[in-house]
Amino acid sequence: MSNQLRTTFLLALMTVLIVLIGQFLGGQQGMILALLFAGAMNFFSYWYSDKIVLRMYRAQEATPQQAPDLYQMVATLARKGNLPMPRVYIIPQDTPNAFATGRNPEHAVVAVTQGLLKLMNREQVMGVLAHEMGHVKNRDILIGSIAATMAGAIMLLANMARWSAIFGGGSRDGERGGGLGLIVMAIVAPLAAMVVQMAISRSREYIADDTGAQLAGNSEGLASALEKLGAYSKQIPMNANPSTAHMFIVNPLSGRSMMSLFSTHPPIEERVARLRGTRTRPAQAEPTVSETQTPMDRGRTFWDSLK
Repeated sequence: MSNQLRTTFLLALMTVLIVLIGQFLGGQQGMILALLFAGAMNFFSYWYSDKIVLRMYRAQEATPQQAPDLYQMVATLARKGNLPMPRVYIIPQDTPNAFATGRNPEHAVVAVTQGLLKLMNREQVMGVLAHEMGHVKNRDILIGSIAATMAGAIMLLANMARWSAIFGGGSRDGERGGGLGLIVMAIVAPLAAMVVQMAISRSREYIADDTGAQLAGNSEGLASALEKLGAYSKQIPMNANPSTAHMFIVNPLSGRSMMSLFSTHPPIEERVARLRGTRTRPAQAEPTVSETQTPMDRGRTFWDSLK
């Protein structure tokens, strides 16, 4: 499925979820208001989702003078990929991680955490940056940003539905189930948003790994970086919003057992094995909750087939 079709599918499904929540909250009037809200979210998620995500993590733009090595590495990868130079941001968190955002390569942003720059050697940082530039080159940064913004809106509305059910609000139409319907919607809607994020994110990570290895000139830097990222994500928990988890190079929620059941990323071991050209599981690597196969993983096969 092309990026354009995936983006359309995402917007349509997220819009339906928002409208359904509005219907449960306020009947037909609530549905109309939710539809207007969804239209506004679609507009803002296209034009401003990158700014929203960067502000969420208090990311600061880095100039060539402030971070010359980082800037030079990104510039080198952009030149190799025949891409415009993206803006470079640094996130003030100690957990090593990174993401790319923006509506197209001409407006792309690559963001890395302070922890990534401190804990990775140059080859590993180059591998991570190459992966993110792979997302830019493959033009899938827009869909990741849209998913983050729309999922955040759905979770906000779901919280409103939950509180409305607690205090006896919402639609009184018996067909919609009243308070019980609100509670069900408050639970189902965020889960549905996560499933959409998983459906979009998992296969594109493999593709970005392959593209990143080509841009970097070798796969070992990215492979070793992924191993280190997986280890540190458990040791140093990241303060991350679940609605943006799919944007990062590794799942920032891997240390939270419940959230890891809905991992938006393929297992790190499998990604490393693919990069190194082997399917053998490293003997010293112990699978984490987010890296082992679960019934939820098997259920993702249908969603992956959409891509």
